[in-house]
Amino acid sequence: MAIGEAMAGPGSARLPEWIRVRPPRGPLYPEVRGLLEGLRLETVCREARCPNLPECWSAGTATLMLLGTDCTRRCSFCAVHTHWPRGVVDRTEPERVATAVRQWGLRYVVLTQVCRDDLPDGGAALLRETVERIHATAPSTKVELLAGDLGGSESAVREILRHPPEVFAHNLETVRSLSHEVRDPRAGYDRSLEVLGRARALGGPSLVTKSSIMLGLGETDAELLTALDDLRSADVDLVTFGQYLAPGPHHRPVARYIPPSEFEAWKTRALDRGFSAVESGPLVRSSYHAEELFDRAAARREA
Repeated sequence: MAIGEAMAGPGSARLPEWIRVRPPRGPLYPEVRGLLEGLRLETVCREARCPNLPECWSAGTATLMLLGTDCTRRCSFCAVHTHWPRGVVDRTEPERVATAVRQWGLRYVVLTQVCRDDLPDGGAALLRETVERIHATAPSTKVELLAGDLGGSESAVREILRHPPEVFAHNLETVRSLSHEVRDPRAGYDRSLEVLGRARALGGPSLVTKSSIMLGLGETDAELLTALDDLRSADVDLVTFGQYLAPGPHHRPVARYIPPSEFEAWKTRALDRGFSAVESGPLVRSSYHAEELFDRAAARREA
């Protein structure tokens, strides 16, 4: 699922001391909120209750969510509303997103999506059109697209890569043994690896690929190492690790809060396995510091 790893509402009064969400501050926060509301744009920041919303919006960045706010899947960790939209798509969305990116003056933008199993292509055509319009309207802006598994459709991945983003991301979310418990039954560990491998094969060496794993769901170290090896086998360039935080009492509970030192250790292990760049920390989400992560990967490629 494209948006799952961002689901991280505070949810508990007994969070460890290293997990603290700061209140909104800075002059850009109201500006970002006003622009989004004026253009009727949704963000995964709000819909998924991301703990980094205050920091990112205060810095003038946000992750835009495409294809509406109703997801056709129900994952046990996810806060986004589940509903079957019956094929309804807002065709003005790509242009409104491109307008926002231009007005915002962004160097780098992250797009994500709700899963749309009600659409034959999973929404691939609208995703591709949005990336194309951004590049036409703001040619210097780099685009990262965090896509769903698109039903495992090769033709849907091909459609997106007709006009590719700079970064194609899809999240593995968790280890193999937990995937069937944590994610909707229509998702799958192997399907996610296939989507990432297919994007690499179709997008070629210039396309950067990226994935994300939540920690604290009950995974073992051995399982995480296997997941990293599986991602490298799919030739994934970038990976992020973040703490799973239950959005509410009816979602999957947190099995363990991972201390910052362990996140640092996982960053080292991932880099040792050949990832171009890694972001790892309790409040890290797939789109957190996305531009910096991409720049580190680009610098490593040029070295």
